[in-house]
Amino acid sequence: MHFTHLVPNIFYKDLQTGLKTFVECLEFTIGHDERQADTPFCVLEKDGLRINLFQDKELAENNHPEFRLVTTNIEEVYEKIKTSFPELLHPNLREITRRPWGAKEFAIMDGQLGVVVQEW
Repeated sequence: MHFTHLVPNIFYKDLQTGLKTFVECLEFTIGHDERQADTPFCVLEKDGLRINLFQDKELAENNHPEFRLVTTNIEEVYEKIKTSFPELLHPNLREITRRPWGAKEFAIMDGQLGVVVQEW
């Protein structure tokens, strides 16, 4: 078997929250846009990654995922987020920290989703 992508579905009460996190802060682009549909959603893309964002209040209330974005320049990512979106920095990991397992990490959260940015 061969797979080329893993595409998570993330549910928000308000799709604009996810668009702020991914499009404005993390610089993903909207590859497919159905914000005007009965069940609004978007497919976001960046550097070969894809994420599906859905607006669904019920599913958002029951699902609070966390995932990791791996980078080769964590300082650059951190400075951009710290400067432009400091309100998204996670209170428990708001600075780059060398973790016991050897990776450097910091985290952001938007009330629905936690994202750990990591460099090995």
